[in-house]
Amino acid sequence: MTKHEIPLWEVFIRPRNGLAHKHCGSVHAADEVMAVHAARDVYTRRGEGVSIWVVPSAAIVASDPEQKDENFEPSISKVYRHPTFYEVPEEVGHM
Repeated sequence: MTKHEIPLWEVFIRPRNGLAHKHCGSVHAADEVMAVHAARDVYTRRGEGVSIWVVPSAAIVASDPEQKDENFEPSISKVYRHPTFYEVPEEVGHM
């Protein structure tokens, strides 16, 4: 099996409990167990991280950059996202 036949896995690491997983890179591995081991060896050598996710790169679906206007329309047209229809009491403080 050549390197080009070995699946590519995307690696996500969670640095601490309570934080989100962040994409940190990719590894080639024959299966998910080997992918986790490779990710651990490559991306957590100094003990950083409490959780590793590996996802086959082929399973990831992305939006089309050509459709950015319709996917990421400005929030100006979405008035329900702006709490402008009521007053915030003074005692609430900075919000």
